[in-house]
Amino acid sequence: MIKIDLITGFLGSGKTTLLRRYARFLIDSGLLVGILENDYGAVNVDVMLLSELEGERCVIEAVAGACCADCHRRRFKTKLIALAMSGCDRVLVEPSGIFDVDEFFDSLREPPLDEWYEVGSVIAVADAEPGEELSPASRYLLASQAADAGLLILSKTENVSGNAADEAVGRVNSALRELGCERQFGGDDVIKKPWSELGAKDFERLRDCGRRFEGFVKLLPQEQGFSTIYFMNTGLSLEELRLRTEALFGDPSCGRIFRVKGFTRGADGWYELNAAKNSLSLLPIERGQDVLIAIGEGLCEDRIREILLK
Repeated sequence: MIKIDLITGFLGSGKTTLLRRYARFLIDSGLLVGILENDYGAVNVDVMLLSELEGERCVIEAVAGACCADCHRRRFKTKLIALAMSGCDRVLVEPSGIFDVDEFFDSLREPPLDEWYEVGSVIAVADAEPGEELSPASRYLLASQAADAGLLILSKTENVSGNAADEAVGRVNSALRELGCERQFGGDDVIKKPWSELGAKDFERLRDCGRRFEGFVKLLPQEQGFSTIYFMNTGLSLEELRLRTEALFGDPSCGRIFRVKGFTRGADGWYELNAAKNSLSLLPIERGQDVLIAIGEGLCEDRIREILLK
C-alpha cells in the first residue's frame, strides 16, 4: 500500500516550507513522491511554491475551492485516486491551515482509497514565535490538528531565544488540555532545532514518526468565523505591498488577520509575499500570479480592500 503523510499546522506556521524540504529528501531517496495541496480558497497559492519539485520523481496535484464542503471532499478524493494511479511510492498532503483533520482520515476509509493507502506519518508544525493570543476557535484548530501527530516540529526557532521554544510547545499542550485531550508533547516527539540545521536523520524521524490515536472534545462547526479574501491584479510595487500589508495588521477594523500571502511582480521578476503579525518576507521566486490572499477571523473585506487598493 502507498504510505500517505499529513503535514498540518495553523495558518502561517511554515507547512509549505517544511513540505518542500521533506519532499526533496524523499525524492533524493529514490521515491516517486506525490504532493496534494488541499485548500478551501478559490486560488491555491502554495502549489506555485512547490513547482520546482515537479518532474520525473514528483507529481503535484491541487484542490482549490468548491461550491460546498461535499464537493470539496469529492475533489480531494479524486486527486488522491489520480496520485495512486500515477504510481507514487509516497504521498504528502498539505491542507489549509483551517482544515478539519477528520476529513483526511475519513477519506482514507472510503473505497477505493482504503485499498490503496495507509497512513504513514502525521506531522504537526507549530510556530515558535509567540504572536498574539489565539481565539478559542483558533486554539481548537491548533489542538485538533496536533492531537494525532506522531511528531511536532517547531518553525522559526532561529528567531527566538531563552525558553521560547518550550513555551511554544506549552501553548500546544495547553490547547490540547482545553479539548480534554490527554496528549502532551515533549521529549522525543518534538523537534526544536532551526530548519537550516535539519539533516537526513531528522527527515527520517519525520518519515517514520507514524500517528497517534487520541480522543478530544470535537466542536462544530470548526471553521466558524474564518474567512479568506482574494485580490487579483493589484499591480502594487514591492514597497507599496510591504507598507500596505503592514498597515493591515496594524488596523483592528480589518478584523483579526492571521496571514497575508501571495505574489507580486517587481522590476526584476516575481516575488512571494508571506506575512504574519510579527513577520513579513518578500522573496524572489521563479514564477507567480498577481494575487494576494488575506486569511483570518471576522475579516472586513471593504476595509482590507481600502487599505490594499487605495
